[in-house]
Amino acid sequence: MTGPATSTPHVSESNPVPDLPLQHLPGFTHRWVDADGVRVHAVEGGRPSGPAVVLLAGFPQTWWAWRKVMPSLTHRFHVIAIDLPGQGHSERPQRSYDTHAVAAHVHTAVKALGVSSYSLAAHDIGAWVAFSLALNFESHLRGVALLDAGIPGITLPEAIPTDPDRAWKTWHFAFHIVPDLPETLLAGREREYVSWFLKAKALSPDTFHDAELDHYAAAVAVDGGLRASLAYYRDAAESAHKNREALKRRHLTVPVLGISSSHGSVPDMAASISPWADNTTRIVVPDAGHFIPDEQPEAVATAIADFIADGD
Repeated sequence: MTGPATSTPHVSESNPVPDLPLQHLPGFTHRWVDADGVRVHAVEGGRPSGPAVVLLAGFPQTWWAWRKVMPSLTHRFHVIAIDLPGQGHSERPQRSYDTHAVAAHVHTAVKALGVSSYSLAAHDIGAWVAFSLALNFESHLRGVALLDAGIPGITLPEAIPTDPDRAWKTWHFAFHIVPDLPETLLAGREREYVSWFLKAKALSPDTFHDAELDHYAAAVAVDGGLRASLAYYRDAAESAHKNREALKRRHLTVPVLGISSSHGSVPDMAASISPWADNTTRIVVPDAGHFIPDEQPEAVATAIADFIADGD
């Protein structure tokens, strides 16, 4: 069930990251929600009375990663794209970024928008958060679609491979958790760093235009964005611990859709999740690298829409 976002006093237009220019998508509205002391940015559109789908992006992106998918969902669904705490136009708090803590903020934000039951679609670090959210708030979820992500404590390898054919996809996990050094090396070079990820991990290096590279780099550079981006990796061990502890008590029963790609990081998301989830299905999107929503938005929109329809 969904309701009008204006029904709650916790929704405002108070932007906590004013130095980052807003990206606008026709038919969608920017909102900021007080989610247990963290102002979370949400971009909302579609059918208010339709089934709700919440979209989460990963590193080094923002909600804008879903901009090509969102319009295709508006005819049937209540669409909410959220910037995670520390991401995009959400507040960058000095607190834990373990995925269970972040998931609680996301769920509170969704509730403040008048949504009590929803589906999740999440990519990369967004999928980390979505998995932990499902462990804690499964009764509110209709389904969870996870796109090309190694989940801490679940599918993320404990060791970083040194084989050159694979190491370039995962080397940054070790680099990001080193105290202080990444900030020293990356400050003032955020665009070069972000551009490497987006160009190297997409199947086509021309997937992202200069304006998109500028936006994502600015989001990482401004108002503590780099610190917050690194914090997800630095708190990944705590995320892994909490995931494993939760899974000792029960497995996921909510339907899970694993969306992989022909040239992504995780060849079979569904297979990697299936030991901990009772109901998994698999889709492999052709002609795409890691950034599947950017590279094949129509295929992703169709997969999400069909998944939600099957659940209903």
